[in-house]
Amino acid sequence: MTCGRQNQRRAGLALAAAALLLAGCGQSAETKGADGAKDGAKGGAAAGASASAPSSAKASVAPLGPGEVRVGGEVAKPYSVTLADLRKLPQASVEVKFTSAKGEQRHTYQGVPLHDVLKTAEPRFDAAKKNGQLRGFVSATGGGDYRAVFAWAEIDPGFAKSQVLLAVSEDGVAFDDAAGPRLVVPQDTKGGRYVSELNQLWVGVVDPVVDGAK
Repeated sequence: MTCGRQNQRRAGLALAAAALLLAGCGQSAETKGADGAKDGAKGGAAAGASASAPSSAKASVAPLGPGEVRVGGEVAKPYSVTLADLRKLPQASVEVKFTSAKGEQRHTYQGVPLHDVLKTAEPRFDAAKKNGQLRGFVSATGGGDYRAVFAWAEIDPGFAKSQVLLAVSEDGVAFDDAAGPRLVVPQDTKGGRYVSELNQLWVGVVDPVVDGAK
């Protein structure tokens, strides 16, 4: 009887040891699987970030060259223009008088009507609305992030008596190509909107702002 009990006890211990061994192996496999999944997720995220980086780079706007002006906003054909490009276009000349921080200024400017430059970009005004272009405006940005705004009617010859110019010269002296053109606003009595070192013209419409404020 004693030998039989001892054999039963030994068999039980062996079964228990086998069960513990199997349980340990299963837990180890599960842990490795979880760690592998984590590593896989990290690798996938890294791969995703790596894959998205070129897309972000492509989506970024190309830097402007010296003297280059970007024309964009609510337009069908955004583009960039330089002083050299402007000199090849039909020119207009205007004599102006205005007040600046340096006192009274009198100059003769030659350049291209701003309306002609913007028209090339094909502004997207709502043709279904009466005089839809009158809802438009133009933001002009120059050196030092200086900015001024014009209503479309101020530059459209169908409404305005005078022409706002992108000037290429002042008193017969050509502007430096690296400096870019200068806005000339004959109807203004002060020179605040004579934006120098112009680098951006942005066309917009007031509807989203006005309608969103209701």
